[in-house]
Amino acid sequence: MIIIAVANHKGGVGKTTTAINLGSLLVQAGYKVLLVDLDPQASLTASLGIDNRFGRSMAEVMGGSDPGTMGIEKIVIDIPIEDHFYLHVAPSDLTLANCELGLTARLGRENVLKKALSKVRANYHVCLIDCPPSLSILTVNALTACQGVISPVLPQAADLRGLKLFIQSLESLEDLNPDAKLLGVLICQFESRLNHHQEAVEILEKSGLPLYETRIGKTIKAAESAGVGRPLVDYDPSGQRSKEYREFTREVITWLGKQ
Repeated sequence: MIIIAVANHKGGVGKTTTAINLGSLLVQAGYKVLLVDLDPQASLTASLGIDNRFGRSMAEVMGGSDPGTMGIEKIVIDIPIEDHFYLHVAPSDLTLANCELGLTARLGRENVLKKALSKVRANYHVCLIDCPPSLSILTVNALTACQGVISPVLPQAADLRGLKLFIQSLESLEDLNPDAKLLGVLICQFESRLNHHQEAVEILEKSGLPLYETRIGKTIKAAESAGVGRPLVDYDPSGQRSKEYREFTREVITWLGKQ
């Protein structure tokens, strides 16, 4: 199982939308995918229409100052993508925020998720982790467990500064996980007619950072699809944004094929 963290310090940059649609398209391409919601806000869980009121979430897997009470395999919910194909989701809820506080005092706190995922490695081809918008102990767990990082970003100055800080944080964790590499920066909510968006792209192209060729444009359809609990690529399959996510997924599949 190849583990990829979808991460950035900043919120609202497209992490959840990217994780859901990449996961869905990988399923359609024949991969068995585990999607982990590691954000206490549980946006990914809600966006897939999962009603998670019954105490079976990543909070029970991660635990707090004490170990978790469930393995990931006990909380996974299967979301149908196509006939006989499913996206396997490990949901989150707000109790994960309390767990996060307890984790800071726990021995080996950086490796809790890595150990949990090791027990289901044989069950999936790819694991995508939707990270919270901060360098919390939860994000550190994701970056310690993964082999690659996809970092969505908005094409504007404040977000580029935040991206720089995130890259520095990723580099600072090299001792914990020397295998974690930035696979690419994905530009989201891009509008080619806006000069400052074009300028931001030029800055990124000159930065030396790996940059996905695909640009994901802005659309209200993403919010609509989340409102009805479906991936954008399923809700609006012929839309331009869905086409862009398919192009992006092909770039990711090319990398997966080399692993």
